[in-house]
Amino acid sequence: MKLDSRCLYQYPLRYNHLGYTPQGKKIFFVSQKFLDQEVSSLRFTVDSINRGPLFHGQLVFNSHVEYTQEELWLGDFTPLKEVGVYTIKLYKNNELVFESECFEISNAWIEIQLKANIKSFYFQRSGVELTEAFAGKWKRRKAHADSCIQFHPSMNREGVWNAHGGWYDAGDYGKYIVNGGVSVATLLLALDLCENLDVLKTANTFQMPVSLYDEVRFELEFFLRMQDDDGGVFFKITPERWDGFVSPTDSDRLQKRMVLGKSTGSTLNFAGVMAMASKVYRQIDLDFANSCLNASKKAYRFALENPELDYPHNTEGSGGYGDFSYKDEFFWTRAALYRELESEEIHPLLLDDVKTNPPLLCLDWKNTQNLGWIALAFQDFDLELKALARQTLEGSAAEIMRLQKGDPYSLAVRKFIWGSNGEIANQALTLMVVNSWRKEVENNNLMEFALEQINFIYGRNPLNVSFVTGSAWSSPKFPHHRLSHSDGVDDPIPGLLVGGLNEERQDSHRAPHYVSPLRGYSYTDERCSFASNETAINWNAPLTAVLALLLANLQ
Repeated sequence: MKLDSRCLYQYPLRYNHLGYTPQGKKIFFVSQKFLDQEVSSLRFTVDSINRGPLFHGQLVFNSHVEYTQEELWLGDFTPLKEVGVYTIKLYKNNELVFESECFEISNAWIEIQLKANIKSFYFQRSGVELTEAFAGKWKRRKAHADSCIQFHPSMNREGVWNAHGGWYDAGDYGKYIVNGGVSVATLLLALDLCENLDVLKTANTFQMPVSLYDEVRFELEFFLRMQDDDGGVFFKITPERWDGFVSPTDSDRLQKRMVLGKSTGSTLNFAGVMAMASKVYRQIDLDFANSCLNASKKAYRFALENPELDYPHNTEGSGGYGDFSYKDEFFWTRAALYRELESEEIHPLLLDDVKTNPPLLCLDWKNTQNLGWIALAFQDFDLELKALARQTLEGSAAEIMRLQKGDPYSLAVRKFIWGSNGEIANQALTLMVVNSWRKEVENNNLMEFALEQINFIYGRNPLNVSFVTGSAWSSPKFPHHRLSHSDGVDDPIPGLLVGGLNEERQDSHRAPHYVSPLRGYSYTDERCSFASNETAINWNAPLTAVLALLLANLQ
């Protein structure tokens, strides 16, 4: 039985469409909702495409799902560890009822997806040509050079500025320090914790012209250009108005771009990132590392002198990224600088920061305190503070796992927000960060729980969608992404994580075709659905980091 791609949610099997690791859990679900016979009467096999059935099992009842009104049954083939390509088959008596698409048991699919995610940042580059040799059919001409652009009238500033380079933030052509900050910080964290993982160091990987180190540096160099002479950092580069689904070249032709705003938030995001960059690049390029550290210190001084400089409230053709509290960004910056400098001046402020910045389950662009806790967990200057940070993060990990145990799909989220896939990836990242010093918390295997959340992203979800473009037969074909809809190529740019379930459906006025009013079905693969089907670098970054940490632990 094969289903039309427009009704994938009716596919009764929920499984990771890419695969499972040989040593990990291998669990799939069957939804009673979309079968015309009782699931309790079914059995399953897991068949090698070359050797036939290698595993036989019975389905057991798992749970009722409130947010989809499904009755989920569970199949477990964890004992099957042989690397290969498989399908799951459901039988009633000896009659085949349903068969899955092919998937792998291997670690190879994780490496392939990691490479695709890394390359997705290359595809988001602004201001440079993407050649056919590396971009293939998604090649494009240089546009949005941004090397000589004016300031927004609200800034009352004459002259022009060089803001060349950097990544497009999401499905639009804006470039932002705040959201770029948490994104590049997450990738720097992966580079720091996976320094021995060769796939992050190698150029020409997956037809990449550069390594992840070089790709992150491309964004860092844009960040450095966004620092003003006084140490403050401009907020974003914005077009005059929202672009239609036109190419960067046409966008350049149709309207001008401007520097907009300078805020405490953008300055501290910059400062935190640059302190982290100085650590990561110190063994590669000492001069660059020192320039990053000096820029961080200069930005931090500006923020101390301007602790409440507001973000620009006029968004023009770009996202707002408004934030009303900077205490978490101060904590992150101070912790990152302390890790680099062992500053006696910063230390007492950090002792106050840890009291006023309780940890969250994960990062997001507005709440960055976990980056502060992580920096403290990996410094060796104050061992009591290090122990406190690790214990604190272990508490967040334990809470994530507790929540996962209470959800039929093994999720810790309890509300599907804008970018819920990013939140899911970030929670998995919390687990993997703690896993780097402690493999279990409260007798729970951290990596096992992280993999369960990755299973959701790659297909084991109510929509039966692998939420990363180009990753599987079920991947989004019509993301809300201007680059993908203006290049004349049918396939979207690969390696992009879309936002996913979003029960608030802020795009309803665009009339997207959500398949059900139930909140667990609040996703649709349509270009107009910016609330569920947009891409963003701050969602791709944690998924990239989790894949890197998983691969490093599996090798």
